[in-house]
Amino acid sequence: MAKKNHFPLATEILSLVKDGELTIKVVPNAGKNSIAMPKEAGPAGALLIRVTATPEDGKANIAVLKLLSKALRLPKSSLAIVRGNNARNKVITIPH
Repeated sequence: MAKKNHFPLATEILSLVKDGELTIKVVPNAGKNSIAMPKEAGPAGALLIRVTATPEDGKANIAVLKLLSKALRLPKSSLAIVRGNNARNKVITIPH
């Protein structure tokens, strides 16, 4: 049986975008991939993204972009990490 990912609605995630940028907090090595809105978990104003990938060799960053692109129904190539490449707190550009 295929796992069904449960994400917040794309419109809810996009409501957090300010000036084309989305602030996120990443938790690598999580038990499952998930996305939580700030009111549910995480620091104020930051989307919480949990990924099962390790933070080695950029694997977690790739997993974050893939998961976020799936949730937003955007191509992965349209998203980019602009700040925090090696940190848990990151800023991602989102096309308008």
